[in-house]
Amino acid sequence: MPKKKLGLIPKLIIAIILGIIIGKFAPEFVVRILATFNSIFGNFLGFVIPLIIVGFVVAGIADLGTGAGKLLGITTGIAYGSTLVAGTLAYFVAKSLFPLFIHTSQTLTNAGNPEEKLLAPFFKVEMPPIMGVMSALIIAFILGLGIAAIKTAKEGKSTLFEVFVEFQAIVEKTITFVIIPLLPFHIAGIFANMTYAGEVTKILSVFWKVLLIVLCLHFIIILLQFTIACAYGKKNLVNCLKNQIPGYLTAVGTQSSAATIPVNVKCAENNGVSKGIREFVVPLCATIHLSGSTITLTSCAIAVMMLNNMTFTVGQMFGFIAMLGITMVAAPGVPGGAVMAALGVLQSNLGFSEAQLALMIALYITQDSFGTACNISGDNAIAIIVDGIYNKNK
Repeated sequence: MPKKKLGLIPKLIIAIILGIIIGKFAPEFVVRILATFNSIFGNFLGFVIPLIIVGFVVAGIADLGTGAGKLLGITTGIAYGSTLVAGTLAYFVAKSLFPLFIHTSQTLTNAGNPEEKLLAPFFKVEMPPIMGVMSALIIAFILGLGIAAIKTAKEGKSTLFEVFVEFQAIVEKTITFVIIPLLPFHIAGIFANMTYAGEVTKILSVFWKVLLIVLCLHFIIILLQFTIACAYGKKNLVNCLKNQIPGYLTAVGTQSSAATIPVNVKCAENNGVSKGIREFVVPLCATIHLSGSTITLTSCAIAVMMLNNMTFTVGQMFGFIAMLGITMVAAPGVPGGAVMAALGVLQSNLGFSEAQLALMIALYITQDSFGTACNISGDNAIAIIVDGIYNKNK
């Protein structure tokens, strides 16, 4: 009988608990050892961020550019619009509710960058990224659109496209086999350092409330998406929501939109979506529709900024939400894929430090399965709408 592996979420929870224990009871040099690891890992993460953006966005845009023309445009537009609506809803809810339990007295005075404000590492290893985040995004857009045009001209054949598909696979393996396995140690180090500085109690007292609000927002956006879809497609709302339950539960278990595609296609079939539409829209939206992930990232980002007494504007946050919908396209089907793809935007648009990025990763991944379940549920709502448009235009 194969040995059952411990999942990433239990590992992260154990890492947080161990980090708190180490920070409270271990001698200073132990915390400094962890701080040294955090410094090296954080620099490596900073180096990889532009590669993640180029790896996923180029292949994602190039692949989308060779789809079924008008149908592709309609589906992509609805998916992106849904992502923007979800992020905007999360922003206004967070701005209204979070100040009720994140007070001025709860802001973190010492939990900025652990390399500067907490215990310093024994040594540093500099790993400057080969390009900045914005440069990576611009290059990704140019290459992605260019390769899509070449593929269209050559009837789907492009050597450069194959190169970037393989490059995407390399980046995905780097995340799967290097970043994800080392993540619990990084999180343990961050929490050990914050506990040593006396800040971790404030974080934990805030984020269980944040995650409850995020879950409520997930259910609200799913209900909103299906209400609009069923009204347009003239379907029974209760039946469609009931039919979506197997897909939702599968996503909670697998934490992967890609792994949930077969079950989700079956849910779409039960909802009466025509064969051609469900087999086109559901797999496509598994990579481009990220309403649940956007809700979580927006909410957690605002909470982290409030805890660190950082100011933000409506324009800044809307720009952040708009960029999320692009940078997370074709994020890998691994736990935490969306937040990994979003690190560059958190860094460039919101000015997050390494410690704040680590907090975002920990907070996102601990409920990643619910964000994924929200994403794929919305995929079927979009399938109902696209099916209605397609049948009307026949």
